[in-house]
Amino acid sequence: MLNELFTRPPVLGFAAWSGTGKTTLLEQLLPLLRGQGLRIGLIKHAHHDFDIDRPGKDSYRLRHAGAGQVLIASGRRWALMTETPDPDEAELAQLITRLDREALDLILVEGFRHERFPKLELHRAATGKPLLYPGDDSIMAVLSDVALDTPLPQLDINDVPAIAAFILNHVRST
Repeated sequence: MLNELFTRPPVLGFAAWSGTGKTTLLEQLLPLLRGQGLRIGLIKHAHHDFDIDRPGKDSYRLRHAGAGQVLIASGRRWALMTETPDPDEAELAQLITRLDREALDLILVEGFRHERFPKLELHRAATGKPLLYPGDDSIMAVLSDVALDTPLPQLDINDVPAIAAFILNHVRST
């Protein structure tokens, strides 16, 4: 049984090899899911060092002067940047706790394919990469551009409305 952290609100991942189109699919899905009234949070894994701040900006200067956390806010949005002295990757469960879960109906996750939580696998034949399933029993369905030999539900990776309907059904049944 999944920890409540992954069920209230439901957490659903999109797992695939790099270059499969996770971000592109999520860009197409988000408006459809929002159109159904869902309040959505998203966690994206980056495989490299990244910085959302820019040199010369006040927040950048203050962070580089030694602030371990910088929260920058305006009337439209706010962002929290936290320096992590630990070189290890943050665990998904830890990151979920950083979201305002009470304000969300669904948390989508791009990446974190090695962690065990409900997720959809994206597969494109052209990548030449093997399926993550059956090596990952937390995969609920496969989104692919070719028919596959798997007992899991399969959806056409290019049929965004069908994928949105699958996700809505998952949210309603969780």
